[in-house]
Amino acid sequence: MHLDPKTINDDTLTETGLAATSVADVSGRVLLLACGALAREILALTRLNGWSHLDLACLPAKLHNEPQKIPDAVRAKVRDARARGYTKVYVVYADCGTGGLLDKVCAEEGVERIEGPHCYSFFDGNEAFAERSEAGEITSFYLTDFLARQFDTLIWAGLGLNRHLDMPQMVFGNYEKIIYLAQTDDPILEAKARAAANRLGLAFEIRTTGYGDLAGFLATAAKE
Repeated sequence: MHLDPKTINDDTLTETGLAATSVADVSGRVLLLACGALAREILALTRLNGWSHLDLACLPAKLHNEPQKIPDAVRAKVRDARARGYTKVYVVYADCGTGGLLDKVCAEEGVERIEGPHCYSFFDGNEAFAERSEAGEITSFYLTDFLARQFDTLIWAGLGLNRHLDMPQMVFGNYEKIIYLAQTDDPILEAKARAAANRLGLAFEIRTTGYGDLAGFLATAAKE
């Protein structure tokens, strides 16, 4: 896989996703089927570790706002990958609000997905995230690097907060703060995340997580 994460457009990842690199012979190659919101992180890890035999295809990140569509979309992509000749496919999606339906699809299609209820959890580390949730973080809303960049598109407009003056309060009225789970040390993204918190009238916290459990999952896939 030779894609440079710096050349990928976030709006494209949100709206249409990312097509797998065209490879004539996929024997010995592994396909990562992921959410567009994870593309940059996956590409960064594959480049860092020299996992050149891993290919990436992404579904649109906007599916997060319609999670009921994720299972069928994943199934279709897995079957397309099989038709192209891939024998190893890994799903880089957490449950993401599908209520267990994505797990059902993965079991039926014979593919493995990364553990966790959502990407916030596996970026933070699933065990640590669960402990923090039990300790009272349930009133926090999370941003990642991608969501900090795409806040206006995926959250402000995507959730319809721009339609009526009372919508932000209706949607975020029970939240107390935004926690920015930072994959990278980027002052520009931190400023964007802080601005998002201010816009919603919420407190702000930054937690540098790096890639969390994503790194281990990709390392497992790379061994295939």
